Amino acid sequence: MLFNKGLFSSTLGRNKGLLLTLLGSVMWISYGYAQTESASPKAMQAKFPNQYMSWAATSEQEERTDMLASYPAAIVLWAGSAYAKEYHSPRGHHFAVADVSHTLRTGVAPAAGEKGLSASCWTCKSPDVPRLIDKLGVEGFSAQNFTDLGTEMNSVVYCTDCHVNGSAELSLPRPHAQDAMAKVHLPFDKQDSNMQGAQVCGQCHVTYYFQPERSNKVNIPWIFGSTADLIEKYYDARRFYEWIHPVSKTPILKARHPEFEHWSRSQHAEVGVTCISCHMPPAKDATGQEFTNHQVSDALANYEQVCQDCHGNKSALVDSLQQAKTQIDAKAREVEGLLVKAHYEAGAAWEAGANWAMMNDAIMAIRHSQWRWDFAMSSHGIYAHNPEEGNELLDKAIVQANEARRHLAAVLKELAVTQVNYPDISTKQTAQQAVGIDLDKLTEEKQAFIKQEIDEHWPAVSHHGYSID
Repeated sequence: MLFNKGLFSSTLGRNKGLLLTLLGSVMWISYGYAQTESASPKAMQAKFPNQYMSWAATSEQEERTDMLASYPAAIVLWAGSAYAKEYHSPRGHHFAVADVSHTLRTGVAPAAGEKGLSASCWTCKSPDVPRLIDKLGVEGFSAQNFTDLGTEMNSVVYCTDCHVNGSAELSLPRPHAQDAMAKVHLPFDKQDSNMQGAQVCGQCHVTYYFQPERSNKVNIPWIFGSTADLIEKYYDARRFYEWIHPVSKTPILKARHPEFEHWSRSQHAEVGVTCISCHMPPAKDATGQEFTNHQVSDALANYEQVCQDCHGNKSALVDSLQQAKTQIDAKAREVEGLLVKAHYEAGAAWEAGANWAMMNDAIMAIRHSQWRWDFAMSSHGIYAHNPEEGNELLDKAIVQANEARRHLAAVLKELAVTQVNYPDISTKQTAQQAVGIDLDKLTEEKQAFIKQEIDEHWPAVSHHGYSID
């Protein structure tokens, strides 16, 4: 197949109720843009003080890990995309606007008259996005440049991302999420509060892509279903790819944090346990009043409230989670090693004069293997959310990567290629050098943009956690 760029199970159960989502406590500026007065920080703090304070505590969740330094092989797999430049583990939602503003992945402003990165990259970072979509239209918003709308992002993930203005009633304000839930026959307004709570999280904790034929608007690819196989079928039928790998010429697919998809097929979902149940547990204030904790923290940190009823032995649960993580991590490293070799073996074949008729089977196997690896590993906490599916994805990815290498071995033999030069991926630095990333230059350009534009003209939330010289 040659490519041209272009073209779930409802759950029942308990839910104490989402009340707010997350932002921060130190930089309240003109939120009137995104919320009515009834949903202003002052009004919400007065109306829901416990939820508000726990939401503000996401500002304390500041630690993150450089994932490229931890797993440099990913740099080769993502070569040709912005993900190979910088990729960190997630942290508190209070950092959402600042992190996307500062990352190398969003780059700098394009030259005058040129098209830059789509404003769709803002979609899940701020409640100002639905406001702008209402004003500009879905495609009018996505057609804007990312950097051109930085001055409009006055707040980070906040109450109105999940609730009707000024109330506890749940809401799903993003059009791409409304469309996706309809695709899988789970229209938001027809669900119980438990499923609605999961859907609210799922409007952002879900995989997606930008539709090039629709001005790069956000779309969730669930036409056939939400499994890796069915999403892959959708992409292959459309002959869609996000970029061409510069070494292997593989048309690459990219998964993005598909937590909702994995959860929907999990044992937790079967018994009505959702994101809210585990990550936003009920809590009590000093007076004994119960409320929903909006800090969105690790479930084990609240073991007694959220885990103990089903997992009576904490030590056994921790051991089980660690075993699942170890097993999945080992398989992921195996896939990465195989795919790095496959990409470079394909590159050697092309250099020796291979054609598409010779390479098609190998390239498709690389594409499909890397898609499953990404669909597993881009999902935060898959070892806890759905380890069975994580293992299945990686097992198949291993088979497909080996299949790609078998095809390539035959091609290399036919072309009399006796040596392939594999890259040094022992560190982030060597891996980025191998794929032609000049990190110093990219960092210098980004820092200049931050100093001249973001620090001077963008709202305070875009600086949270970052110093201004």
